[in-house]
Amino acid sequence: MARSAHRSASRSSSTSARSVRHAAAGQAQWSEVRTRLELLARNLWWTWNPPARRLLESVDPLLWRATSNNPIATLEHLNPARAAALCTDADFLANLDQAEADLDAYLSTKTWFARTYGGKALGKNALVAYFCMEYGLHECLPLYAGGLGILAADHLKSSSDLGVPLVAIGVLWKHGYYRQELDLRGDTRVVYPTSNFEQLPVDDTGKFISIPIGASEVRAKIWCLTVGRIPLYLLDTDLPENKPDDRSLSHHLYAGGNPELRVRQEIMLGIGGLLALDALGLKPTVCHLNEGHAAFSPLERLRRLVAAGTPMKKAVQQVRQASVFTTHTPIPEGNDRFDGALVMRYMNSMLDDLGMDGHELLGLGREDPTNHTEQFCMTVLALKLSARCNGVAELHGDTSRKMWVKTYNARSSKDVPIGHVTNGVHPESWIADEARPFYDRYLKPKWNGAGPADDWWKNITKVPPAEVWALRQMLRRKMIADLRLRLRDEIVARQGDVSYLTELYETLDEDALTIGFARRFATYKRAPLVFKDAKRLAKIMGQEGRPVQLIFAGKAHPMDKAGQEFVKHVYEFSREKPFRGRVYLVQNYDTAVGRLLTSGCDVWLNNPVRPMEASGTSGMKPPLNLGINCSILDGWWPEGYNKKNGWALGGQQFSDRAKQDAFDAKAIYDTLEQKVVPLFYTRDRSGLPKGWVKMAAESMRSICRDFSSHRMLAEYVQKYYLVK
Repeated sequence: MARSAHRSASRSSSTSARSVRHAAAGQAQWSEVRTRLELLARNLWWTWNPPARRLLESVDPLLWRATSNNPIATLEHLNPARAAALCTDADFLANLDQAEADLDAYLSTKTWFARTYGGKALGKNALVAYFCMEYGLHECLPLYAGGLGILAADHLKSSSDLGVPLVAIGVLWKHGYYRQELDLRGDTRVVYPTSNFEQLPVDDTGKFISIPIGASEVRAKIWCLTVGRIPLYLLDTDLPENKPDDRSLSHHLYAGGNPELRVRQEIMLGIGGLLALDALGLKPTVCHLNEGHAAFSPLERLRRLVAAGTPMKKAVQQVRQASVFTTHTPIPEGNDRFDGALVMRYMNSMLDDLGMDGHELLGLGREDPTNHTEQFCMTVLALKLSARCNGVAELHGDTSRKMWVKTYNARSSKDVPIGHVTNGVHPESWIADEARPFYDRYLKPKWNGAGPADDWWKNITKVPPAEVWALRQMLRRKMIADLRLRLRDEIVARQGDVSYLTELYETLDEDALTIGFARRFATYKRAPLVFKDAKRLAKIMGQEGRPVQLIFAGKAHPMDKAGQEFVKHVYEFSREKPFRGRVYLVQNYDTAVGRLLTSGCDVWLNNPVRPMEASGTSGMKPPLNLGINCSILDGWWPEGYNKKNGWALGGQQFSDRAKQDAFDAKAIYDTLEQKVVPLFYTRDRSGLPKGWVKMAAESMRSICRDFSSHRMLAEYVQKYYLVK
């Protein structure tokens, strides 16, 4: 018995030892796999590369959704049993190998910029520093509020694809912009997320800077987000050694109602951004200010030159020649303005170096430098210290020239030196994953190494109409399936009526004409305009055999009570007969919701007050997925509309807002009744709406290349960056 007990104990000890060895081997194997996955996740190339994105999602699809599609947080919270399973999953490991190879191939491919400018001295020495307060790169990175951030992100992605030598500067917001929640009455609840930087795909550069902000020296940490080939450096002041007020500088994006905090944040971005470039050893040849938030940057560069002995006139010329400024705001109220005393509280220390008095410095930010009561405007400062300035659409350029005549002391708007570069969108970011097989089969894109002139979309004219319609049907049905899940979660979260859950499956129609309206709920965008004549709209939407449904999404600024009332107004309509079941409002509009709606909706509705829409890039996205625009001729649409690729609304302008609303609302109803609905529901014997398919194909053919961010970047390079 003693020998038997000994043998049993030996076997038990041996089994235990083997288990420990296997566990250790498994941990070592997972450690290696996890390291590889993290390296892949820390280059945001995966956000526009579907196979890599699907690989990261497949680690744990439920965790992926729970973490806002965040690969780093997914790995952090992964169940050990799931990790062990992945280590022995041959298909998973093969796909990881392929994703790594694809990224290596992307980074090693000779780019358009290298092919075009690599051998030229101007191109060899170029480095663009791009400043922006927000970047909408992905929903797991809440560093953006709306269209400005989405544009900035697409700017970086196309810079990477085209190989433009560019570095970007921004802020790593602790709480970012708010998360929108709606209560049972439709009132907005402002909820701020808290980011754990250790669970974001950002890297610590190990660099710190000290930013002079008034009498304080604010310490900031420099983080880096890698966007393909482009580094985005982000400032973080939420450090223990800083005072509470200084720590809060990088807490909230666009903190409303506090102009002093806003000034300090703009010093952090503009002057702190330059100091970050210094710390990183980067010497840009051009600084591009995307909106006026970073306008203290050229002022700081001017201070440095004058302090080093450069005469003021020559210093101004040098700063201007190396500065590009893009304005996005077509209304005076949208440009940051501060009282002179507040600005001098923080800029007073510059006076000696600049050799100026306070009035002269403030004059750089005033349309009339002699008017000492005028507020200091960041846009004016940027315009005066930038030789190359532009609006973001042809119409917006014209509007901007009229706005800033006084700043340039010009005789007329024709003499104002503000041009335009019409915005574009990054195609690969906004093409639905489900549309990729269609693209590969019929359009045959070659994304890697592509240039701005490459046009895959022209091939749509050769695609069988039945295939075009099949894709459009599939994308709408996919969107409806996803919306049912999202809307169900919203109803449950607000403890809504259980009957709404049933209606999601009974009334959200996979085959109905679906119109989308998703954008910032600023009042000039007039989200509720379509409800102005509710009876007429109900008649249009409720025709027997010709159903129409409306999907809304959007946020108002947390301080914009009028915009929040618009949200509530749409919400109330969505809950009342006859619109209940035909109108839905999706809360918390973000990049994920944007991708879903711009790919799934048949028609994209846009009805701003002309000419208050600077560009309106959301409308450039649906054509990538065979969607069609129905819009006021504002922003980019006057350039995009060719009478065969969508519908133009309005056409007449009134000084009276009530008359304008009535005229434009009637135009919406007339267009829906007489053109949109009949075209969608007129089918041949096989059920194919040939007229609709023809217009959808023309929408894709005529819009996608010309309104891509590749075309936009090429214009910036040729007309704004590489200019002596």
